[in-house]
Amino acid sequence: MLKLANCLLVIDLQNGVCKSEQPVARLNQLIKGVNARIDAYQAENRPIIFIQHNDETLIAGQSTWQIMPELNVPKTAIFVQKTHADSFWQTNLQTLLSQMQIKSLEICGAQTEYCVDTTIKVAHHLGYQLQMVAGLSTTTDNAYMTAEQTIAFYEGIWQGRFLKLAKMDGQNNRLFWCTTTKN
Repeated sequence: MLKLANCLLVIDLQNGVCKSEQPVARLNQLIKGVNARIDAYQAENRPIIFIQHNDETLIAGQSTWQIMPELNVPKTAIFVQKTHADSFWQTNLQTLLSQMQIKSLEICGAQTEYCVDTTIKVAHHLGYQLQMVAGLSTTTDNAYMTAEQTIAFYEGIWQGRFLKLAKMDGQNNRLFWCTTTKN
């Protein structure tokens, strides 16, 4: 069985990121999967931090900036505001994690190749132990790859280098760690 990290980090699952003109891939599956992870962390009274991007199209208080209403946002959730792909850059995230004595993070969110990738690599550099459930990051198609190809490409880079990747066992509906390790 998959052991929970100290904290769940939910990155940029905002209306304007996930439901724009080009919606992200597998949105319904993502919502279901992220809600399951939120429920698991909430059941163990572990912190859940929502990261919200702020820019010229994601303006605080507007509907595009808000966390998607389909997500189970607990009353105890913590919110961190950012203006860069790096969730740590010029934010209070590292201070919060330090105050709570967090050493391990489970990461999910959007967009795979931007904010999720950058945050994973910076968190790894800062010494956090990282994990992720496969398929719980998402993005849109781009000029070079479909969203599915991009997600698979980045999960292949992250697994064993930057984090431990878990997958769902379709028969037993349980999470297990992927055993493939990259150098």
